Amino acid sequence: MSEKIPVTVLTGYLGAGKTTLLNRILTEEHGKKFAVIVNEFGEAGIDGDLIVGADEEIFEMNNGCICCTVRGDLIRILDGLMKRKGKFDAIIVETTGLADPAPVAQTFFVDQDVGDATRLDAVVTVTDAKWLKDRLKDAPEAKNQIAFADVIILNKTDLVSPEELAEVEAQIRAINPYARLEKAERCNVEIASLLDRKAFDLDRILDIEPDFLEAGHHHHHAEDVRSISLTIPGDVDPEKFMPWINEIAQIQGPSILRSKGILAFKDEPRRFVFQGVHMILDGDLQRDWKAGEKRESRLVFIGRGLNENELRKGFEACAA
Repeated sequence: MSEKIPVTVLTGYLGAGKTTLLNRILTEEHGKKFAVIVNEFGEAGIDGDLIVGADEEIFEMNNGCICCTVRGDLIRILDGLMKRKGKFDAIIVETTGLADPAPVAQTFFVDQDVGDATRLDAVVTVTDAKWLKDRLKDAPEAKNQIAFADVIILNKTDLVSPEELAEVEAQIRAINPYARLEKAERCNVEIASLLDRKAFDLDRILDIEPDFLEAGHHHHHAEDVRSISLTIPGDVDPEKFMPWINEIAQIQGPSILRSKGILAFKDEPRRFVFQGVHMILDGDLQRDWKAGEKRESRLVFIGRGLNENELRKGFEACAA
């Protein structure tokens, strides 16, 4: 994992402040070189001229349609970048504001060459404190972008009252209770908190919300997107778990926006860490369980219309 180049997917609805954030990342003194891939939707404001930073290379995907065509485009650009390895430390992919981040995120799992050379480090979503309430009513993409995020920047906080801000924050938390939430004006966030997040590791969630795994924690759900967190004390039998999670991904995949987990496999000293986007799952054995660390297996699903009882029963049946 360590030699792989980290990729940050930057998403957010039109006008939320993605370009402002990208400019900040590219101009700040952080000693890193980025390759930037921008997905155009004929959207003024994200063309290469507006993104400053002479050192960075900007690659544009101009078809604007975020689906299979983008994936092809992205794979082609990434393949080209990999041939010039060593010239940059990380890759930033900025999606159009109308995009569902899923196809972009999935690219890092579906293409063997891309998966071997890069790792999806985090999905960072920029939201607009003033207009998010309206967007959540009329734009399903805005909800998906929040549900997919590992880091959410609640931008333009200076344009709303403290009460409005608290309300918007509650709406975000209802959709995605585990992402790191940063409040900002003009995207003035600590750049280090966005990059090299290793969002593949569920421990991050517990840093943010220590009570995340407590039963009954999710009393506030968005109408249709919700999160479900499941825990088994102790080990899981991989012979049972792998077929089960694959079946869940195939059958319920379209409804599952993100899935993540850290599992203790029977007779395995290392932790198995996985994440998924819709039907696509990816995982591997990572560090050893530490002495004194509680061996338990945890899963998180975020999606629409998920059957918590069914998921819980299925997961519990995988216990070793």
